[in-house]
Amino acid sequence: MFFRQGENCKQLATANRAAFLVDGADYFAAVADACTAARKVVYIVGWDIDSRIRLRRGLEREAETFGAFIDRIAGEKPGLQIYILEWDFAMIYSLERELWPLLSLGWKTHERVHFSLDDEHPPGASHHQKIVVVDDRIAFVGGIDLAICRWDTTEHAPDHPDRADNHSAYAPFHDMQMLVDGDAATALAGLVRERWERATGDRLEPVEISDHDPWPENIVPDLGPVEVALLRTRPRHDGEAEVREIERFYLDAIEQARSSIYIENQYLTSHVIGTALENVLLKEDGPELLLVLPKQCSGWLEQETMGALRQRLLGRLREADVHGRLRACYPDREGLGDDVINVHSKILIVDDALLTIGSANLSNRSMGFDTECNLALSAEGDKSVAQGIAGLRNRLLAEHLGTGPEQVAERLAETGSLLATVDALCTGRRRLKELRPVTHEALAVSLSADRIVDPERPISLEELLDYLDIDYGEQTGKMSIRKKAWRFAGVIAAAGLLAILWRWSPLSAWLNLNTLLAAATTVRESPLAVPIVLAIYLAGSCVMFPVTLMILATALSFGPYLGFFLALGGSLLGGVASYLLGRWLGRDVVRKLAGEKVNRLSRKLARRGWLAIAVVRVVPIAPYTIVNLVAGASHISTRSFLIGTAVGMGPGILAIMLFEGGLERAIRDPGWGSLTIAALAIVCAVLVLIFGRRWLTRQDQNHDR
Repeated sequence: MFFRQGENCKQLATANRAAFLVDGADYFAAVADACTAARKVVYIVGWDIDSRIRLRRGLEREAETFGAFIDRIAGEKPGLQIYILEWDFAMIYSLERELWPLLSLGWKTHERVHFSLDDEHPPGASHHQKIVVVDDRIAFVGGIDLAICRWDTTEHAPDHPDRADNHSAYAPFHDMQMLVDGDAATALAGLVRERWERATGDRLEPVEISDHDPWPENIVPDLGPVEVALLRTRPRHDGEAEVREIERFYLDAIEQARSSIYIENQYLTSHVIGTALENVLLKEDGPELLLVLPKQCSGWLEQETMGALRQRLLGRLREADVHGRLRACYPDREGLGDDVINVHSKILIVDDALLTIGSANLSNRSMGFDTECNLALSAEGDKSVAQGIAGLRNRLLAEHLGTGPEQVAERLAETGSLLATVDALCTGRRRLKELRPVTHEALAVSLSADRIVDPERPISLEELLDYLDIDYGEQTGKMSIRKKAWRFAGVIAAAGLLAILWRWSPLSAWLNLNTLLAAATTVRESPLAVPIVLAIYLAGSCVMFPVTLMILATALSFGPYLGFFLALGGSLLGGVASYLLGRWLGRDVVRKLAGEKVNRLSRKLARRGWLAIAVVRVVPIAPYTIVNLVAGASHISTRSFLIGTAVGMGPGILAIMLFEGGLERAIRDPGWGSLTIAALAIVCAVLVLIFGRRWLTRQDQNHDR
């Protein structure tokens, strides 16, 4: 038997029906139908969830947003409970996401809609699962979040009128989800309840199974009954053991391949999976390998990291392809212009025998660092299951090649070759184009960045110092580099410890916003209020006090105008203090002992100047103070650090100031004047975020030209 519980799967469970939902249009509509049919409970788990998306599209009457939809069905069904769990993310990351998910999916919705952010993972990791469960009877699992820029049809038309969110169009998007019922859905409901309890501390009870069937009427099952395996990735964290079932499944499946391996994935950076693929390519009688990947990663930062790591792994595979059985390609169609089809799916199909669909990318992170969930099938000699697996592969190829699944099956039967079938059918307006090798020296390749941007496991400070090749013996003046290195490492460690203490020790009582507001009110009445507030930001940054809470307290106590300048000025003051500390303690260590690869990275980042710092402020890489310390130890100048911090944090701080200040006045003086001010504050906040993000993106693109 292929599956081994506790090794390459968590458990096996029967699905009476299973269906493959290719691309977001079918998935979003199916979720809407299933939730509408729900009676008892809906669980929604995601890396990103956005209240502003539309599940049903195409008609004016179907313009209801997701937030309005869940609020409505909760109100219409007295016994229905809805639980939404989203990965927690940093405040400044709101430039790329919905600004206030807690407000839009929690406070503004019905009391039986329960929303929480999940931050129970190692630093730098993410909660990456994408699961929806309805009444413990049916469950969706795959790569599609209920978020912006995910909806598309299988046509991936160049200018589809409904492929837009918040009045902003986006490029074609390819992904898929799997729908199961029966015991498989019940098992997934249990997994979600475990994660909810881990994230919130609240225990949810299982739903009593009834004869009610929320299966969407328009979805025709592709398989059933069938045994479905539940696979996970879970990092070692807070007493939980590491789980690498998805990685083990991939390794076992690749080793078992005889005829063909078909992969669709957003990334291709896992060195463990890469080695396994190299080994099968080197075999004389090994399988063909067809990789369907995005043409390029999004944005210069991701392209220079994950994109560069993909190029490195593809180079290894091309060298191993001594028998000509490898094809790495991307989907394309006429009329796209500068747009590309964003391949976001995470699929493996081996022969007609094995299949997995889920949230896990072929990255080191997804194999051991982030929290993931996949479903998998093994034919085990069952012809109906084998036909279902082969049918999905043919359906996906037909979509990419602009033909029908029957034509793919016929040509595959004639040639006996997956690659020959692609060559024969790649003649129309839709094609699979080969990814060409890229030979430029990318930032991440020079660094071997998988240990930093794409880690397998949480990295300890000692491992990081070893990786950076620090030589502790060199002397500089009265203080040896060894002492400086350990002092710098000690400061970083102390900052991390303080961050932990603020969250999990009795110090967390100070994180109460009411306590901070009381203290801020006292400060506001002092004639020295401004220097006191700036001193608090300076001291707070040094002791790792959450800067977001200081900003909120400043907004509510000093109003949006003075509050903005105090918050931004205080953030810059605290930031430059820790930056200068990192510069004093760490710059000699990096420049003299870290080795050429790290200095090369540092110089490349410095050439991006303030833009590099602005991007780092937008993406939640590490706590604020730790980023400042590391930036100080790099080649980045003080001027670039200050400008980048102001540009990266300014829009988010201004949005918080305007929104919270107007809301506070509306609460204290609920008249038409204060309500108008609050409404204007919200509009201004939204405009600042929209135009701030667009401006940063335009500047980023100008740098790339």
